[in-house]
Amino acid sequence: MAEAAAVAGESLGGGRARAARTVLGQVVLPGEELLLPEQEDADGPGGAGEQPLRLNAGARSRVRVVCGPGLRRCGDRLLVTKCGRLRHKEPSSGSGGGVYWVDSQQKRYVPVKGDHVIGIVTAKSGDTFKVDVGGSEPASLSYLAFEGATKRNRPNVQVGDLIYGQFVVANKDMEPEMVCIDSCGRANGMGVIGQDGLLFKVTLGLIRKLLAPDCEILQEVGKLYPLEIVFGMNGRIWVKAKTIQQTLILANILEACEHMTTEQRKQIFSRLAES
Repeated sequence: MAEAAAVAGESLGGGRARAARTVLGQVVLPGEELLLPEQEDADGPGGAGEQPLRLNAGARSRVRVVCGPGLRRCGDRLLVTKCGRLRHKEPSSGSGGGVYWVDSQQKRYVPVKGDHVIGIVTAKSGDTFKVDVGGSEPASLSYLAFEGATKRNRPNVQVGDLIYGQFVVANKDMEPEMVCIDSCGRANGMGVIGQDGLLFKVTLGLIRKLLAPDCEILQEVGKLYPLEIVFGMNGRIWVKAKTIQQTLILANILEACEHMTTEQRKQIFSRLAES
């Protein structure tokens, strides 16, 4: 809170945009405009200083910048829309640009194209299913959006079933649309989730933390009990272990790990391993 108040005072007092490279990992506020080092500097490094990030800079710019959650394109500018910490991921090619997003403790999910989510079937409407994904409105799911589905061979989906799928349409002006197949028509792990197991909800920040490639929490959890687990970018987690007790233990650990330090987490895992 104190850090956010200090940033707000600095922004109001200065009245100018801040350089993105100097605020990575720091708190940014809605309405701020980000600045990046000039992408192509004819005078050499540091010659032209900094300029506003322009996403349609024309033929000269070969750097691709992707806006993630918390950032929005407004003409040729990049604006902050959520309060949180600014993050950046370099592209694999190492040519500059990359992905920028704002990491915030948000619970309400806004559908994003390509996100894999866990939904709950709430109704059947003609040839489509209505799926609750935790957003402002339900998503639509066609019965043909399953592997091997045809007009004669319809998938066995009932109201109340859990669906793991991805968004192919996610627009503020259109109803979100889900599918349970990839671009090759394969399920690739998507579809109806089993009846057993436990579904619970966590913050969106914790989901991104657990899905990070270097996350140690999942490695430690996998050493405790054999389990099946599904993560949805909408803040939902489905987990199943051999017994109900083990399933509840895993769910409690995943919910609490967001606010635990590394030492506290290791102590809990060592106690559970000994028991």
